[in-house]
Amino acid sequence: MIASQAPANPNSPLLPYNNVVLRRLIIFIFCFLLGLVLGLGGPWVWWLDREAGQRFAERQWTQNSRVFARPLELYNGRVISLDDLLVELDAAGIRPGHPGQVGRFSQRGQALDIHLPGFVFADGPQPAIRIGLGVVDGRVQGLARADSGNAGLVRVPPAELGALLPIDDSERTLVALADFPPLLVAGVQAVEDRSFKHHRGLDPRGLMRAAWTNFRHGQVVQGGSTITQQLVKNLFLSPDRSLVRKFNEAVMALSLERRYDKALILEAYLNEVYLGQDGPNAIHGFGRASEYYFGLPIQALAPEQIALLIGMVRGASWYHPVRNPERALSRRDRVLDMFLETGLIDAATHADSRGRSLDVNIQRQRRDQRYGAFLDLVARQLRQDYRERDLSGTGLRVHTTLSPSAQRRAERALTEGLVKVERQPGELQGAIILLEPASGEIRALVGDRQPDRRGFNRALDARRQVGSVIKPFVYLLALAQPDRFHLVSTLRDAPLSIPVAGSEPWQPRNYDGASHGDVALMEALARSLNQATVALGLEVGLTPLFRLLRQLGVEPGKDPHPSAFLGAIDLSPLQVAQLYQPLAAEGYNTALRAINQVTDAGGSELARYPMRIRPIRDREALALLDFALREAVTSGTAASLSWRLPADIGARGKTGTTNDRRDAWFVGYTRDWLGVVWTGRDDNAPAAISGSATALPIWAELFSGLPVSSGARPWPEGIDWYWIDWPSPLLASEDCAGARALPFIADSQPGLYSACMNAADPPSGNRRWWQR
Repeated sequence: MIASQAPANPNSPLLPYNNVVLRRLIIFIFCFLLGLVLGLGGPWVWWLDREAGQRFAERQWTQNSRVFARPLELYNGRVISLDDLLVELDAAGIRPGHPGQVGRFSQRGQALDIHLPGFVFADGPQPAIRIGLGVVDGRVQGLARADSGNAGLVRVPPAELGALLPIDDSERTLVALADFPPLLVAGVQAVEDRSFKHHRGLDPRGLMRAAWTNFRHGQVVQGGSTITQQLVKNLFLSPDRSLVRKFNEAVMALSLERRYDKALILEAYLNEVYLGQDGPNAIHGFGRASEYYFGLPIQALAPEQIALLIGMVRGASWYHPVRNPERALSRRDRVLDMFLETGLIDAATHADSRGRSLDVNIQRQRRDQRYGAFLDLVARQLRQDYRERDLSGTGLRVHTTLSPSAQRRAERALTEGLVKVERQPGELQGAIILLEPASGEIRALVGDRQPDRRGFNRALDARRQVGSVIKPFVYLLALAQPDRFHLVSTLRDAPLSIPVAGSEPWQPRNYDGASHGDVALMEALARSLNQATVALGLEVGLTPLFRLLRQLGVEPGKDPHPSAFLGAIDLSPLQVAQLYQPLAAEGYNTALRAINQVTDAGGSELARYPMRIRPIRDREALALLDFALREAVTSGTAASLSWRLPADIGARGKTGTTNDRRDAWFVGYTRDWLGVVWTGRDDNAPAAISGSATALPIWAELFSGLPVSSGARPWPEGIDWYWIDWPSPLLASEDCAGARALPFIADSQPGLYSACMNAADPPSGNRRWWQR
């Protein structure tokens, strides 16, 4: 018989001992695990805390590099029209209003009362000043400061052209927190983080509330992450969904809240949040998104536009208003509902806003898009001297050469001019380069008939055959040999057949299809005779021509062909402008530039881009070429300028038309300006255009409104003038019928005399009678 087991005795001394051991074991395991967590996680948390603080502090100092136009200098006697001055004020952000307020002006007839904002120039700050002036007969008069009388010289703060974007594949327009619309600031918090003002980086209640809201709607309509957590994720972390990333996000959010105030965190968030793509470039911040989607500054947005952008925070691609308009509209309306629920808008505003369309057009003009072609050139020139990382986030202030008023005239001349000459609407494209030849400073650059359209920059990248605009350089080579050629040297304009290795002989023809026999050198250039030019080119040589183009700063390519004498060379409008710059600058060559100086955010100069002038050796030959290009304007292929311009501005120029009339060029200059106009089709198809009928009228329209100075161009020493029995290369008397006075390099004048001199009475004095 087995005895039954006795029940446990609760009073046994073994039970307390077992409980103690168990408690001690639990405490030991807890302390071990706590030590393990603290030992391993503590340093990680400390590192995350330090990284968050340091990297956010560094982020606060980053700024986009901003680009400015040249400042307009005002002084008594300054040549400028009233219309151009008003354009300059508008570009600088100075608006009509009461001049008692900074940044406003009033106008009474030709008199202006202007309150200029302050600006930090490289040579020191200019405080806000109030000035008065008048514009009479195209000149500034009576310039005076309101507080001290005579103003001397005053600079209008330069217009901000935009930012150098993209630099790091992101686009951003920084906006101070105080400059955001109050509805946007409050609306972001109402939609994304209603407890933002109260939590310390994490919001457990908000997480639970978001989960419940999403459960009720059957979809994700509200997030659980705080604004601080979202900022941390955007700035420091990857978008991967993992517990480790969420832990890091939480720690860094707590760190930011401990170190920085709410206003700083919110401002950073509003400028950093991702809101879509502009091609390959990410759009960050509400300031840039406002410009991109609506073409408006952030301060000008309506409630429904603010609601759309806030709604896109949840998913910029998912709620994209162009690709997914129905989804975006639904999200926008949901955000407007939240605005009403939280009292941010009233019922009337809510109803009106919900009834409006999305009204999004990403092709609208943006602040940095209007000058996009010029900014493209600025970026390229900067990258020759700066690394990419130096340009991004350092707050550089780039001061350029652009004139807003000249740019406006160039844009209008191209846009309206193409409409007048094209056979079908939108058929032609074009480009304009306008610069001051003496300094090489580019004042205007247009790369598209729609200047606000981004894309292919024809002024810089459209390499097209240049046609007859290359001819002056063939003639320059000849005139630089005064023992062989002068302006009345006889050229043979007759059919030619030039052997070309590996192909049929090349047989150039004139534009009019006829040959003109013996012609004077100057006449051949003025009338742009192809056969005479090729005959001359064969005498001076193709290799010297290419060498000359390289000396003037342009690479014409390799494998020269005789057709290069007639412009079978692919160049961009900018390269053509570089070739003509020393012709327009009286023999002084300098590289074209779009930048004057670069300063840091405080205005201290970092780099200057001064003129580097190199005199051309054959300045006398350049003077003769200048005289011949004047002949082209007065009686040659550009003679229509005489009635297209309101007055004789002393223009010189050359037309250019390529085979099958695919490209039309005109290059013209005065003492003050050099302008290059190209027109053609993007597909390079025949367009039935010509330099004189298509490009020249656009040039004339542009130059009709530009300020020009009076006075004749000086002649270099070593030039003598002689009376010639035009067009024969014979010395003549002033009294001979048809005699013309022409310049010659000293001792290069013809040695034969006209028969008319036998009947002319020689003048008295020591001067020879065939000299002027």
